[in-house]
Amino acid sequence: MALDGIVTRAIVHELQTIVGGRINKIHQPSSSDIIMQLRASGGNKRLLLSANPTYPRVHLTEESFPNPLEAPMFCMLLRKHCEGGIVEAIRQVGMERIIHIDVRQRDELGDVSVKRLIVELMGRHSNIILVDPATGTQLDGIHHVTPAISGYRVVMPGFSYTEPPQQNKLDPLDTGKENFFSAWQNAAEQNGGAGWIVGAYSGLSPLIAEEIGRRAYGGDRPPQGNGDPEKLWAAFDQLMEDVRNHRYTPVTGDNEAGKPVFSAVRLTLIRGEAKTYGSISECMEEYFGEKALRDTVKQKTSDLLRFLQNERNKNIKKLSNLEKDLGEAEDAERYRIWGELLLPSLHLIKKGDRTAELINYYDAEQKTELIPLDPLLTPSENAQRYFKKYNKFKNSLAVIDEQMRKTREEIVYLEELLQQLSYASLSDVDEIREELIQQGYLRDRAKKGKKKKKNDRPTLHVYTSSEGFEICVGKNNLQNEYLTNRLAGPNDTWLHTKDIPGSHVVIRGSGFGDATLNEAAQLAAYFSQARESSSVPVDSTLIRYVRKPSGAKPGFVIYDHQRTLFVTPDEQLIKKLPSAVKNG
Repeated sequence: MALDGIVTRAIVHELQTIVGGRINKIHQPSSSDIIMQLRASGGNKRLLLSANPTYPRVHLTEESFPNPLEAPMFCMLLRKHCEGGIVEAIRQVGMERIIHIDVRQRDELGDVSVKRLIVELMGRHSNIILVDPATGTQLDGIHHVTPAISGYRVVMPGFSYTEPPQQNKLDPLDTGKENFFSAWQNAAEQNGGAGWIVGAYSGLSPLIAEEIGRRAYGGDRPPQGNGDPEKLWAAFDQLMEDVRNHRYTPVTGDNEAGKPVFSAVRLTLIRGEAKTYGSISECMEEYFGEKALRDTVKQKTSDLLRFLQNERNKNIKKLSNLEKDLGEAEDAERYRIWGELLLPSLHLIKKGDRTAELINYYDAEQKTELIPLDPLLTPSENAQRYFKKYNKFKNSLAVIDEQMRKTREEIVYLEELLQQLSYASLSDVDEIREELIQQGYLRDRAKKGKKKKKNDRPTLHVYTSSEGFEICVGKNNLQNEYLTNRLAGPNDTWLHTKDIPGSHVVIRGSGFGDATLNEAAQLAAYFSQARESSSVPVDSTLIRYVRKPSGAKPGFVIYDHQRTLFVTPDEQLIKKLPSAVKNG
């Protein structure tokens, strides 16, 4: 992976700005992530520690994360030992992807104690472990590793901390030309020119090895074998000198294969446009942020997605069956005619006949009608059977129409929920689940006797327009209901994609210009089913003209006095708007 020892070194160097800072709050938005809010260098900082098996990382973040109502046990432990504490030191272990964060805090008795937070960024083996450095004992880890899982080390409370297995590689920052040539000489030949560097030196990823090869041969593909050691050494030494002196150029872009990559140092191997950043945290936030959120949300919503897709498919099948019934019901008049044609002609038909060909007196041209018969019934019973069918279908027409209307509404509702899940945050998912419980789709699995908060307000995503106006976005039906029907004032402006499932968007206040209106329309289009489309129609009206019909599904409204804008969703514009997640 691209998160190697060099990136870790850049992170640790950047985090020196929070050494001496006080940890004010700690929360755990997901099973793998910890958020620490600190006061350092005269300002507030937010530090993300993630042991996500796919996207492990540590960096400062500007993103807002939900704070669960109930903190997990590991979060409670961190609050006990680290909240209110001072960050004493942050350091990297050699060139490994391991970071130690020492926190000094006064315990319940007023004695000063130091705890060490060890963050191991090791792919699927990533972990965050709280250790008492005085005894080397683990207090707990965010992911437990039992003796049954690993015979090498255990991550459980009460066990001594054991470092990950040593790889016994050379330190790239403390190597000279002779040592480099010796390592080159001893390395087995590998295609790609510089692949042996990964096996010889700690903290270097295949991406950095490829970059060294590219630099050595002027951007051309390195020759087969290990290449020219003089050229490789010159490129290696130049890159390590930058890392040694903390001269970083965080960058993202696509490699030759079109795969997105990032690095803490300049990459000549990027094809096309490279994007540089002012800090490694900004770089990692953009590279990992959306991917990690979608991955976490996907894990959390897998059961909901499966349930909603099954419900939608059931309703689609039900609608198909209702359409067949409707087709039969619309033939009701034919059954009445067949019954009335059979009655005066009973003497012409015998039991056992399968059809009867009779003149249709109701037809202007007096054509004959071939009437199917049940051979097991008498002629009179066949006639009565058609009258019964006529009455049944005549009565059922109104019922079928009502059932079809409800089923179509159900399909639209379920598709809206599926759409909302596609761009939901972690807190949005919980609210969608709560909505399904309230609507009777899911059972409430909360423990008996456990009281829920009354008047619990849903979270809202609040953006600030370029003109300084608040733009609120509801990303699920509970948020939409609260935003449109309770929070917004009658003179606030309401926006929604025209005839397309999407979010309710509200501009708070009046007197804004076209820039704010366009940005709100962009948000409405972006958080809708038309996110990937162009020239998306977005309706805009005042809240006073928006109302919810009696008995309608959550989030459903009708409105008038609207005007329609056409916008093409611009993701970069959305990302540039200042945003925050607020509770109600």
